[in-house]
Amino acid sequence: MLKNLFSFSDRYRILHQTWFAFFLTFVCWFNFAPFATTIGKQLDLAPEQIKTLGICNLALTIPARLIIGMLLDRFGPRITYSMLLIFAAVPCLATALAQDFHQLVISRLLMGIVGSGFVVGIRMVAEWFQPKEMGIAQGIYGGWGNFGAFGAEFALPIIAVSTSFLAGGASNWRLAIAFTGIIAAIYGIIYYNSVQDTPTGKVYKKPKKNGALEVTSIKSFWAMIASNFGLIFALGLLAWRLEQKNIHFLTLSQMYLAWFFLAGLFFYQSYKAWQVNRELLIGKKTYPPAERFQFGQVALLEFTYVTNFGSELAAVSMLPAFFEKTFALEHVVAGMIAATYPFLNLVSRPSGGLISDKFGSRKWTMTIISAGIGIGYLMAHFINGNWPIPLAIAVTMFAAYFAQAGCGATYSIVPLIKKEATGQIAGNVGAYGNFGGVVYLTIFSLTDAPTLFNTMGLAAIICAFMCAFFLKEPKNSFATDESEISANQNNILLTEE
Repeated sequence: MLKNLFSFSDRYRILHQTWFAFFLTFVCWFNFAPFATTIGKQLDLAPEQIKTLGICNLALTIPARLIIGMLLDRFGPRITYSMLLIFAAVPCLATALAQDFHQLVISRLLMGIVGSGFVVGIRMVAEWFQPKEMGIAQGIYGGWGNFGAFGAEFALPIIAVSTSFLAGGASNWRLAIAFTGIIAAIYGIIYYNSVQDTPTGKVYKKPKKNGALEVTSIKSFWAMIASNFGLIFALGLLAWRLEQKNIHFLTLSQMYLAWFFLAGLFFYQSYKAWQVNRELLIGKKTYPPAERFQFGQVALLEFTYVTNFGSELAAVSMLPAFFEKTFALEHVVAGMIAATYPFLNLVSRPSGGLISDKFGSRKWTMTIISAGIGIGYLMAHFINGNWPIPLAIAVTMFAAYFAQAGCGATYSIVPLIKKEATGQIAGNVGAYGNFGGVVYLTIFSLTDAPTLFNTMGLAAIICAFMCAFFLKEPKNSFATDESEISANQNNILLTEE
């Protein structure tokens, strides 16, 4: 595959157009981080408010990835991605026009919806590439798309400074942020008119039931319910944070009302899951071995994504301010240094997928990379103002490599679980990346950077042990095509016992 990577015909054209769509959603999603301190000074925001905006940026991506996953499986990636890119203009312009903290909270909550775009491309790439190439194909899609975080942190400050003459000499962050949304919307129209969901002659498989994921055993049903509760918990944590002192976005009664709404949402999700899986739960339906999959294994992949992508979200959100304050740097310089973290996505996430393809064991690839994430963040825990800046950058890039390679390794497995439900499964796993980001950034908002690094490192070490003992090797994950999988009557992760 690598020798044809820069071809712009057939499936490679689809891959390049799709990762660029993801790239633009990430530029939009992270267009606030490079200007966090500047916006804070101009709008007179407290440090706690700036940290809270980082959490808001991630929050609605949690339910959005689940919803987008269902829409994706039903309508296909072409329509879903195009509409999401066009929608990106709304929160970008809202952020650019914001005049106070409350307006910024609303705009960044809406921006979280744009962050769900990742799920769409997972299904698109899975439709166009064979299982044996899934790791590298998904790694290129995710890694080159995630490079948008670097594009935001490196390029947007330059745009803002170069157009400062339009803002009376001040950094023109408003124009830079608005620009990202306009470009995304234009590309959404281009994407809709230039891609197709599947290769010619291939049928786009849709789930038999909509509204929730169809599982294949009672044990998997309860595991899915527990998984849904974890995502609701993250949103409840955000509501609690918005009520705390120095934030005051919500009153105490409004926080309780938000919790009540989230509880209702959880019970509604559970009811829809019961509707979709009713025949299984009352014993009227059983699944043949070829159609079964273990949701417990999906849950473990959710945990891996907490430790790799969740930590990446937290790091990208806080590193510009961390370098600025730790080493007393100008915010433009600090943003460029912090951009070394997302910069590595260009090679690290594809390499994680490639290693998973070539190593011969996706289980042990995931285990080793998770251990590397833990070591990287535990080293970053010791960074302080007495360190040479090059050494701090090196440690940051070490942690970044393993975190991003872990994302590639995770999504070398996800599309192989159940093809027709790839959107929903990818949405669940992806949502837990945001769950991790929300939890990590909440910890950061209450403590400091060393505590955050230490927490992320320990979580990754625990994840490595869980992968070693509980993650099961996917069957047929190195098949040359889907006909080979069908011949073996397996298109799933591992059948239920």
